[in-house]
Amino acid sequence: MLNWISQHSQALGVVTNFGTLIIWLVYAQLLYFGFRRQRRPQVIINRGRKRDVDALCIISNMSAEAIFVEYIIVELKTSRGTVTMDVTDFNQKANQGDDPDSVVGQELGKVSDYTREGPLASGDFMHIGTFSDLVHRLAGEAGIEMQGYRPKSDLCLQSLTIRLIGIYGSEDRPIGAERRFELKHEGGEEKYTLVPSAWKTQRLSSLRQRRRLRKDMEAMNETNYVASSSIQREG
Repeated sequence: MLNWISQHSQALGVVTNFGTLIIWLVYAQLLYFGFRRQRRPQVIINRGRKRDVDALCIISNMSAEAIFVEYIIVELKTSRGTVTMDVTDFNQKANQGDDPDSVVGQELGKVSDYTREGPLASGDFMHIGTFSDLVHRLAGEAGIEMQGYRPKSDLCLQSLTIRLIGIYGSEDRPIGAERRFELKHEGGEEKYTLVPSAWKTQRLSSLRQRRRLRKDMEAMNETNYVASSSIQREG
């Protein structure tokens, strides 16, 4: 046995070195995958509590680090166009004047009472109200009269898209996530049901997508963007 090893020592050395190289390559690949997974943002947008429009819209941060939420944009698609709105801040109407009980006459209190902008810790989640609240808020912005869960006119609601724009870790460019929910209405049912268009939240983290998000953020900052609508009015 020793003689055989001695005779084939050079070949065995090559095999040993090759095996060591393979082990180091596998180890390096595992380290790289672990690093990439740690640096990759992961945001999940989903329904909670129910499956119809009364469900809560829940945003979860499953990334390894916190995400700073900059904007939450909601787009309502209808049979006559779309309306898009920034819902980062809560829909609070402050009373004007000297009323000491009004929002204006009180101290601001916690920032989280007025806006959803801010850090969302790793493993944490928040909700931005029910899908029905979002539909009514956008419908009101577009001048769509609602009767209960449905428009008064023959206008049809088709889908609701939730898009989050934020900053992840020490990254210079923003990251984003979005998910579209189809609004289905069958027979005599009063409420719309929510059907996700895809089984997972779409991650907007490629270089091209992040450049686009940065341009969108710059445009919204410059114009103090709140909402836009392409809804065609009834003639």
